[in-house]
Amino acid sequence: MIISPAYAQALGGADGGLMSFLPIVLLFVILYFLMIRPQMKRAKEQKAMIEALQKGDEVVAAGGLVGRITKLGDQYVTLEIAPNTEIVLQRSAVQVPLPKGTLKTLQ
Repeated sequence: MIISPAYAQALGGADGGLMSFLPIVLLFVILYFLMIRPQMKRAKEQKAMIEALQKGDEVVAAGGLVGRITKLGDQYVTLEIAPNTEIVLQRSAVQVPLPKGTLKTLQ
């Protein structure tokens, strides 16, 4: 006949269906532990650092600006980047807190 005998055969039972999804599940687990979990950890650390900012802290902003925090708001931070020169940044633009006294060594 025209119909191939392969179409008439069974797929191999219920185990065949579960075994076909196993590689997809394993890829998702590997993706979670190698990419998603570390990214969530870094985001949590960054959020904790931004919440811990205080007046007088020396920081590096996202654009590479280095300054001392003079004012803190809920969403914005005022940085003194030079004597009598202040700029306003979003809190999320603060990238790295510096140890105290770093600004004096840079000048």
